[in-house]
Amino acid sequence: MTAYHFSPWIAVAVVVLMFTVVASYRQNVHAYPSGGGDYEVANTNLGPKAGLTVASALLVDYVLTVAVSISSGIENLGSAIPFVVEHKVLCAIGVIVLLTLMNLRGVKESGSLFAIPTYIFVAGVFTMIAWGAFRGLVLDDTMRAPTADYVIKPEHQGLAGFALVFLLLRAFSSGCAALTGVEAISNGVPAFRKPKSKNAATTLAMMGLLAVTMFCGIIALAAATDVRMAENPAHDLVHNGVPLGPDYVQNPVISQVAEAVFGKGSFLFIILAAATALVLFLAANTAYNGFPLLGSILAQDRYLPRQLHTRGDRLAFSNGIVLLAGAAGLLVWIYGADSTRLIQLYIVGVFVSFTLSQTGMVRHWNRHLATEQDQAKRRHMIRSRAINAFGAFFTGLVLVVVLVTKFTHGAWVALLGMVIFYATMTAIRKHYDRVAEEIAAPRARATTAYGRPGSTRSS
Repeated sequence: MTAYHFSPWIAVAVVVLMFTVVASYRQNVHAYPSGGGDYEVANTNLGPKAGLTVASALLVDYVLTVAVSISSGIENLGSAIPFVVEHKVLCAIGVIVLLTLMNLRGVKESGSLFAIPTYIFVAGVFTMIAWGAFRGLVLDDTMRAPTADYVIKPEHQGLAGFALVFLLLRAFSSGCAALTGVEAISNGVPAFRKPKSKNAATTLAMMGLLAVTMFCGIIALAAATDVRMAENPAHDLVHNGVPLGPDYVQNPVISQVAEAVFGKGSFLFIILAAATALVLFLAANTAYNGFPLLGSILAQDRYLPRQLHTRGDRLAFSNGIVLLAGAAGLLVWIYGADSTRLIQLYIVGVFVSFTLSQTGMVRHWNRHLATEQDQAKRRHMIRSRAINAFGAFFTGLVLVVVLVTKFTHGAWVALLGMVIFYATMTAIRKHYDRVAEEIAAPRARATTAYGRPGSTRSS
């Protein structure tokens, strides 16, 4: 319980990190508007190995984005409709199939479908924050979350002081999941209207501001309503001295807060639960845009099969979409559509790409500063370099924290996935290079024998 008293400070640290990442990625979208995102930045400035490491991290991240977002969406919907959470694996796989079919038909249709739920979700969250603040500060109502009477079983890990620090770092690394998805905008700059870079940077800033405001509001209401969350609720949540057991279903924080503020089963509670689920499905949909696009770029660079570079009848990268859906569906099935377990895998790849991308941006500005003479442009570059340098330092620090605190909780699976992707792409590139050499060999021999291609030997 002691760690709960530090939750506001953990939230502040996450907010500072969010602003840092958003500010850093605004530099990325201006410098690299072609849509390669972190992969292009790392590959150009740090070399092919760093680029391939980032690509491996992003591919794992996109698969986990689908698995985590859809599982979390099902849990939010299940807080209002019990049937959904009772059959959450089946429902989650059903949503993956639906999203896959929509994206195979084309991005425009799937994108427009989610616009209205997004507005409803944002309006619903701000309404909840405002109404919760009014009830608590003006009406002095007592709002209680459904888990308010539960107790979290304390963990004992060696010295008490070290255990507390470890728990706080683990809570911080869990909170860093709020940053996932920021890199999707840098990968999707070509999809924006002209001026593409400016619109993408503006979208990043607006997204960051909205996310931070909603995050802080929900955290404040969660603290006010005594929400209790645990990584292993069946064992760690206790009621009247007895663990809740495997039959207990832990609802997400936003659902518990909405129940405390609006009342369980109320119209606004159901609307917010449905909108939250749909917006999380939208978060999964960003991976359906990012994974095939990155796969296409990697295929063009001969790191993945050529088939991932070709578009289907609806001008979508169909093979990449199907591959993403299959991998995400497998993870959902293996982990029982449990977002709490899946989130442990999620964060590693994100911060690997964050750190290498921002380090690459520092190299990018150093290279341009070496030749730029215009003083106004130099000042802008120096400012951008400082932002990216701070971003690289901060995200690198968080990566270390995530690896230390989440490794045994599932982060090793994400690292294994990255290693497998890296090894596979390296092998594919070697295969293509070997084939290219074999094809070029007769041409090379002809050049040696005849002097130049196309010439005839003199008699």
